[in-house]
Amino acid sequence: MTITARLALTDAGEAADLSAFLLRLLRFDKAAAVRLQAVGPGADDGVLAVFGRLPLGGSGALAIRTARLGGLAEPVDLTASAGQLLDGVDTGTGTVTLPAPVTGPAWAGLLPPRTGWRPVGAPPAAEVYPELMAGVGEFRERSEAVPAHHRTRAVLDALADEIWSRPVAALPELPLRAVHAAYVIGFLKPGAPLTVHRAGGWLRLSAPAGSVAVRTAGAPGAGLGLSPLR
Repeated sequence: MTITARLALTDAGEAADLSAFLLRLLRFDKAAAVRLQAVGPGADDGVLAVFGRLPLGGSGALAIRTARLGGLAEPVDLTASAGQLLDGVDTGTGTVTLPAPVTGPAWAGLLPPRTGWRPVGAPPAAEVYPELMAGVGEFRERSEAVPAHHRTRAVLDALADEIWSRPVAALPELPLRAVHAAYVIGFLKPGAPLTVHRAGGWLRLSAPAGSVAVRTAGAPGAGLGLSPLR
């Protein structure tokens, strides 16, 4: 496949949103990689999906940001540097210049499926948000109580996994980890409608700004890392 050198988004707003997403990913990992997939039925439209891993900790999530394309001559599927992709986003013209592909990390080969999703529920943001904030506060309080000489990455990751593996009260099938991931990547806003779908061993939490996908316990490849907001 010949990779399209430049993609045209439907408007500058799509480009700005994509830039904000990439900046948040780079906040967690300055060397972050992303997987890009652009598909569409023809040259008149299409969709670009950008997958990024929130990389810290023992368990985690994939954040997915989509953008509408004004046209797509051929499908695109590559792994690239998030920083180089950010450099290629032009918010003035609403275009994305694709960087050269890189050798992908292991997670990039294990993406959520495109189809087969079934609805699980729609947890109210008004109930989920306070629960999330309580978890953030608990992590901060308990991590600060750990003596400095014991406050290692392993200790903090274990604490994070304990807190964020808890079920969401309004939808016990969903781990709080997915809500936290949506929050730190900028998808979760107070009052935003939320929906949850399942496909095989994946759960997907969707909000208007984007989606977060997590592997359920015991599913192959479940060890994708994420630590809480510090």
